[in-house]
Amino acid sequence: MSSTAGPSAPQWRSFTFFDVDDVKDAEDLAQTPRAIRTLTPPVILTPTSPLSPLPPSIITSSSNHITLLDRHFVPERTFKAWEVNGRATALLEAGGLLVGIGEEEGSRWPVLKVWDLTREDKRKDKEGQGVKERGPVVLRNVRIQHGQRPHPVSSIALTSNLSHLAIGLGDGTVLLYRHLLQSLTTSPTSLTSLPKARVIHESNEPITGLGFREPSDKDTSSGNGGLSLFIVTTNRVLCASVSGRGGETRTIDEHGSGLGCAVMDWDRKEMILARDEAVYLYGPDGRGACYAYEGPKSSIAVFKHNLIITSPPFYPSAGSASATVRHYVSKAATNGDGVSSSGTTDIAKVTVFDLQNKLVSYSGTYKDGVRDVFCQWGNIFVLGGNSKLSRLEEHSASAKLEVLYRRNLYTLAISLARSQGLGEAGVADIHRRYGDYLYSKGDFDGAMGQFVRTLGNLQPSYVIRKFLDAQRIHNLTTYLQELHSRGLANPDHTTLLLNCYTKTSDRARLDSFIKTEARRTDAGSGDELPFDLDTAIRVCRQAGFYEHATYLAKKFKRHEEYLRIQIEDAGEVGDALRYLRSLGPEACEENMVRYGRTLLHREPEATTALLIDLCSGDLGKKRVASPDLTAKPNGNGKESGSGGPAVLSYLGYNRVTGLFTGDGPSTLAPSTQAQANGAPAEGVPAGGAVDGLMTGINGLSVEDPEPSYIPPSPRQYFAHFVDHRDLFIKFLESVASTLWGQTLALSPPTASSPIPTRDVDTSPPSDPSSADQRAVWNTLLELYLTWTKSSDIAIARTSHDKALTLIGNKEIPYDPMHALILCSTAGFTEGLVRLWEGMGMYEDILRFWMEKDRTQNLNGGGTDPKPSEQVLSHLALYGPTNLHLYPLALRYLTSSPAILSRHPTELGKILQKIDEERIMPPLAVVQLLSRNGVASIGSVKEWLRSKVEENKSEIESDKHLVESYRSETATKKKAMTDLTNVDSPEVFQVTRCAACGGQLDLPSVHFMCKHSYHQRCLSDSEPECILCARQHSVIREIRRNQTRLADRHDLFIDEVHEAEDGFGVVAGAFGRGLFGREVGVEVEGV
Repeated sequence: MSSTAGPSAPQWRSFTFFDVDDVKDAEDLAQTPRAIRTLTPPVILTPTSPLSPLPPSIITSSSNHITLLDRHFVPERTFKAWEVNGRATALLEAGGLLVGIGEEEGSRWPVLKVWDLTREDKRKDKEGQGVKERGPVVLRNVRIQHGQRPHPVSSIALTSNLSHLAIGLGDGTVLLYRHLLQSLTTSPTSLTSLPKARVIHESNEPITGLGFREPSDKDTSSGNGGLSLFIVTTNRVLCASVSGRGGETRTIDEHGSGLGCAVMDWDRKEMILARDEAVYLYGPDGRGACYAYEGPKSSIAVFKHNLIITSPPFYPSAGSASATVRHYVSKAATNGDGVSSSGTTDIAKVTVFDLQNKLVSYSGTYKDGVRDVFCQWGNIFVLGGNSKLSRLEEHSASAKLEVLYRRNLYTLAISLARSQGLGEAGVADIHRRYGDYLYSKGDFDGAMGQFVRTLGNLQPSYVIRKFLDAQRIHNLTTYLQELHSRGLANPDHTTLLLNCYTKTSDRARLDSFIKTEARRTDAGSGDELPFDLDTAIRVCRQAGFYEHATYLAKKFKRHEEYLRIQIEDAGEVGDALRYLRSLGPEACEENMVRYGRTLLHREPEATTALLIDLCSGDLGKKRVASPDLTAKPNGNGKESGSGGPAVLSYLGYNRVTGLFTGDGPSTLAPSTQAQANGAPAEGVPAGGAVDGLMTGINGLSVEDPEPSYIPPSPRQYFAHFVDHRDLFIKFLESVASTLWGQTLALSPPTASSPIPTRDVDTSPPSDPSSADQRAVWNTLLELYLTWTKSSDIAIARTSHDKALTLIGNKEIPYDPMHALILCSTAGFTEGLVRLWEGMGMYEDILRFWMEKDRTQNLNGGGTDPKPSEQVLSHLALYGPTNLHLYPLALRYLTSSPAILSRHPTELGKILQKIDEERIMPPLAVVQLLSRNGVASIGSVKEWLRSKVEENKSEIESDKHLVESYRSETATKKKAMTDLTNVDSPEVFQVTRCAACGGQLDLPSVHFMCKHSYHQRCLSDSEPECILCARQHSVIREIRRNQTRLADRHDLFIDEVHEAEDGFGVVAGAFGRGLFGREVGVEVEGV
């Protein structure tokens, strides 16, 4: 027996993480549980397995009985397991089956028994004396026989699924039973049937430990899923593969261990061996970790991640190297118990090691040694040599951490928290405490390293407030960078980080933060941008880092931000315009509404060209040159090089009609116009000419002229051109020409040609395109009228012609009423006249010129041209289709002697036209001429003479007509009198039938109309003259129609209004008797 216990290695820290209390009997709290006190050696204790269907309990074997104890150590069931004086040497439970190995009288060989603890055996005994005590069903009862001589069982191992059973014998033999569970279930009634044992190891070294290494799901997926058996002898450690056909047993270490000092770890992955110098862990490939702990060891056990080492009994000494032993001696002396000098009082030491965290969780001493250590219900139980049962209850994780906090062992606390499964939040709290500790010690870098590990669990403001000092800005920058890399930053954090970069002028780190992360995100890594984009752009812009701000805006398509920076801050208007062209129509439209005015102020020509392309549907169209393009020398004798594409890119949107010259569409791009002023355009060599470039193109083809998108309304950009009238005209003309094909030919209609009329009563167009066209041309007319007052005569003349051309073109969809207002406001007389003409207001035109002539005469000023000439010219133009203008012109011509004197021949022409078209009766003409003394009798003498002669001839003609009507009427009346006179006989001398032409014979019929017929030639139903009947029916139909229409006054009034001679229509109605009360009697034949 050793006199001293070995000390723990210096690197292992010792703590008391277990509370020790004595387990008391449920009925007598002053005693150890009765079931424990009454155990008689030898005693075997084993807990039920974690996966067992049985409730957690302790299985004990004392003498020839087996007892199951509950958590209060009260027996739940007891049954006789061995015959006579038999006893158990090993017990293992798995899956509800209990495997026991023991000795029985009458048998030289060890006995293997298997019980099913989930079923009870109710069979009667042989004498029939009643039911036996209720024990579990015995599945197997066989002898373990190997060789000629019996050997005791020194070790046993069982897989958790009961598939394999390994038994180690004292002579160094290991027996393996495969398919154990299958054998038990296929032959449930055969007590002696077991699979044939396979000898997998034989040696002269006693077996001291066995353990199965069971594969996990991870091992199975990685190809290391074989079942292995660790074999420990007194001198060696071996490993044998037992899955499949198995394999040879391999020696993995030449050092073994004593009996009871080898056990599998909690996860059944490694074999743990305890020797006097250290603790070793073994895997299938050999020895693994080693933990130094010197001193003799009697047994070991595992509890979760803890290793429980029990030392053999020894005599305690105050000079022992173990603090636990010294404390025991000191406590015994204080209590007066004393330690006899003879050394008859021995103690055993139990030490609990936390292998994961490399610390001693508990160390305690026990009088009279330790008989057994077992684990169940989450506790460790120590059975002392004096049958005293002690419980070791592990502290909670929080209690353990508090101990470590008090000793500032934060690294150990972190390791402990992870092993206890505390979770990320709990581990982060330990890092926070550690960071606070290092911060208080002045180790700011180390503190920041700990605070970084709290990201996601600790509020960033807690850390940021600690490092806001300017001297610690680098630490703060590190923290904020990590915060962004994990996607946990908010806009305020981004602002702070970028401010840190700008305060330290660390452009390199700013580039790394912005550009590197942006590229990584763009590469499709799936990660989101680790900072708030809007905040980053705003802070870089405020700090003057325009390059970084525009990089982010362009990279992530923040078009508005990019343009705002380029235009408002950096002043790079050219880049902004190029960027707008690359955006596409939709984004370009939106941003041009916002920045169009500013861009026009900075780059008017290029901005106008962009707007033209956008609103014309040409934005983004490519001009494709033919394959045989060749570069020709330019005007300076140099190759045009890249100047070709630069100029060609402008040709697509510079097809603009000459502004004031009336030329066709311009072929000069803005870049070429810039060269004309001495400044080379971008992408075009200085001094290069467009002609030289165009001669280098052997062919140029343009894509489909139809726009590939719906062009935006140009109206939304009108306000941008407030200070750019010339460019405004250019923009509107180009859009109208390109998009709608509407151009002005600069050929205003002359006064000798009529202007097409317009319908002014139509409602405004609901179609957006038509509304845009009307707005464009209305605005163009307003701009033309504004430029008519220009001091430049050529510009004023061109604008004048364009305005007249616009007004006189019926195809241009302007608003006539709006144009009237514009022309009236601008005093554009010709335009007003043309508009009136187009609206059919010819009388208003004549009255306008008449009033203008009267006003000029009152003011004494001359006219150019004379208003009276305008009156007569418009009368000649529109009078033939508008006859009501002649009386107005006649009144005007005879209103003043001056007017009549200027146009003496026009009076006769007007009177002649009035006579030809019968516009006015002569009496009305005479009354008009006689209202004043302007027109003399001499000037109309011939006209009067012709009228008098014409009236005389008409009177004579009417008299002759009246006389003819009277004579005819008298003749008709006489014929009617003769026909109705019954006293005067009528002589019929007709000899032939009027129907058949044959000679008349009797019977015959004679009519008063002098027609005669055979009676057989006439119809019996209608006895009337065949020849006269048709004429009479027509007359009757006419009379019936006249009678029916007599009450249709609306038709009569319409006929009067539509007829040229209304009086004739009324007279005809009187003649037909439509105004009489009675309609004439129909004439019927006799």
